[in-house]
Amino acid sequence: MRTERANESGQTERRDPKVVVGAAIIADGRVLACARSAPPEVAGMWEFPGGKVEPGESETAALVRECAEELAVRVEVGDRVGRNVRMAHGRSVLKVYAARLLHGDRPKALEHSALRWLSAAELDTVTWLPADAPIVAALRPLLAAD
Repeated sequence: MRTERANESGQTERRDPKVVVGAAIIADGRVLACARSAPPEVAGMWEFPGGKVEPGESETAALVRECAEELAVRVEVGDRVGRNVRMAHGRSVLKVYAARLLHGDRPKALEHSALRWLSAAELDTVTWLPADAPIVAALRPLLAAD
């Protein structure tokens, strides 16, 4: 998936979308959901932790870094969950990976207003960000199997 735009000379440029990664951290049949604290238009909505992949960084390395920065945890990244989700009018794409906590780490809400561990039956009890919502259905079988 590429986006196109006209440059200053009117020629069309093709750009790959920015990749945003998310972690579906699963433990004891539950997944970690994080409530956004900002910006105001999405504050209180729920997401999977993660962030932008930096230039030269792999998707899994970005996810490990983001989990450390946002939650003060170390994770092992597993398989992809769900499909790519287009964001920001096609300028970004969200890719979510299953992950598990390492070394008994416990997440801390360093950048979020709240954290919740949700079972498959509880996934619909929070309001997910539009980009994260399509991943929820793909998560149900993983939570049942854990």
